[in-house]
Amino acid sequence: MQNREKTKIIILAAGRGIRMGGDLPKVLAQVNGKSMIKHLLESVHESGIDDKPVIVVGYKKEVVMDELSKNNRQYHYINEDLLLGTGYAVNLTKDYLKDKAENIIVLYGDHPFVSAETIKKLRDKHIKSRKKITMATVKLKDFKDWRINFVNFSRIIRDGNGKIIKDIQFKDASDEEIKITEVNPCYFCFNAIWLWSNLEMLRDNNVQKEYYLTDLIKIATDNGIETESIEIEAREALGANTKAELGVLERFAV
Repeated sequence: MQNREKTKIIILAAGRGIRMGGDLPKVLAQVNGKSMIKHLLESVHESGIDDKPVIVVGYKKEVVMDELSKNNRQYHYINEDLLLGTGYAVNLTKDYLKDKAENIIVLYGDHPFVSAETIKKLRDKHIKSRKKITMATVKLKDFKDWRINFVNFSRIIRDGNGKIIKDIQFKDASDEEIKITEVNPCYFCFNAIWLWSNLEMLRDNNVQKEYYLTDLIKIATDNGIETESIEIEAREALGANTKAELGVLERFAV
């Protein structure tokens, strides 16, 4: 079996995007004349990893599905009625994907600039390392100028040996943790069996009362499992939740 057949891609695209203004689903906000999710799907298609990715939809799902039907490509949609966090959203795909792949990549419909090369690099590093989790990280010099878009990203916590031990969401971080300039765009590749068996370990004991997919890093650490990582360029990690952040993306659109 080739690598291409071993890996399935999940794209989370259920959010409303209230802070964007208007009533369109967030992933349909446009950057350089094209919706954010279409930018992402072009990279997914170019990567050649998964010719029918799973898209988790929610708010105005019919609008998203109708827009993507114009791509003349196949997608499998799963509905998320309750927005209870990224871990909850991924868990909704379990019944469909459980026996369909050895590895699962998770991406986000409001992060338009991740490249096909990075998606392949994430997959390849994961398969080569044979780790349970491989993730992308971004190292910034500060949160000034356009990098202010990253200030609300979760921070990567490493031990004294440089190994990733956990992720801290911005709203749960201490004053010292907020100063950390290595951030998490939440691009993951998981061993599928490990992922499906550990999603049920997630808890919503945090400020937002959500099930964070990123908590799997600490769960792995607590069980003696090391998280592998790749470092990517900051542009590829840019996402948007507000009109101001969308304006930053326009600056970097090509």
